[in-house]
Amino acid sequence: MPSLPQLNILAFDTSTDIMSIAVGSGLGGTSQQVWTHTGPGAAQSSSTLLPTIQLLMAQAGLTFAALDAIAFGVGPGSFTGLRTSCAVAQGLGFASGRPVLGIDSLMAVAEDARTKMGSPETAAVLAMLDARMDEMYTGYYYFNSKQWLCDMPKRLVKPENLVDAGNWIPAGNVFANYGHRMPAHARARSGVEALPTATAMLRLAPTLLAAGHATSAALAHPVYVRDKVAQTTEERAVLRAAAELATAVPLEAATVAFPGR
Repeated sequence: MPSLPQLNILAFDTSTDIMSIAVGSGLGGTSQQVWTHTGPGAAQSSSTLLPTIQLLMAQAGLTFAALDAIAFGVGPGSFTGLRTSCAVAQGLGFASGRPVLGIDSLMAVAEDARTKMGSPETAAVLAMLDARMDEMYTGYYYFNSKQWLCDMPKRLVKPENLVDAGNWIPAGNVFANYGHRMPAHARARSGVEALPTATAMLRLAPTLLAAGHATSAALAHPVYVRDKVAQTTEERAVLRAAAELATAVPLEAATVAFPGR
């Protein structure tokens, strides 16, 4: 049998209050390595995402031209966080010529939960993220044959209105705020604290790439579940700064010390 390609992938998600970044080198091979970083996310990531990516790439000893894909969390999640993530992915993609891979943040939650459950070969996960405003983003995901399938459309719901769709494992970052308000069918199951981590995205990326889900930087865009027509002045400034920063900083990573690890 032909050997599987060994991939170099950069992944990051800023859809929640936690910014998660990971660089995987030689993924799928016997000597793969992963470098990770976590920090404040959402709006706070606008000034730290790109510099931290550069530091992590330098620690991995990779240039952006050596990447097989730039994976980013498309949402749902924080409006400002999603726009920042998309702008940086587009900027890096345009500058390096590498494809970008938008990854469903709720699917990444499901994968993070599956790993914490011991990586079973089959899993049914109700992925949930705090959407603020007394609501949650939800999605039902089923894992089988090495891939995740979205079983129901993503929704924005009140905790009390969770659909009872069967024997799904609840997972996400909503239990502290909303667990006591969920219906009995959800409270009866042990929830798994999970987030759309960049390491979960690295595990998802090879299958998604093989299925042809990568796109050019021009086609990268966030996925919103809650409608919002206007950007605030602050959000417009964040998006503009992220786009300018992503295209202005040289892509060849220098050898520098990576702080906070």
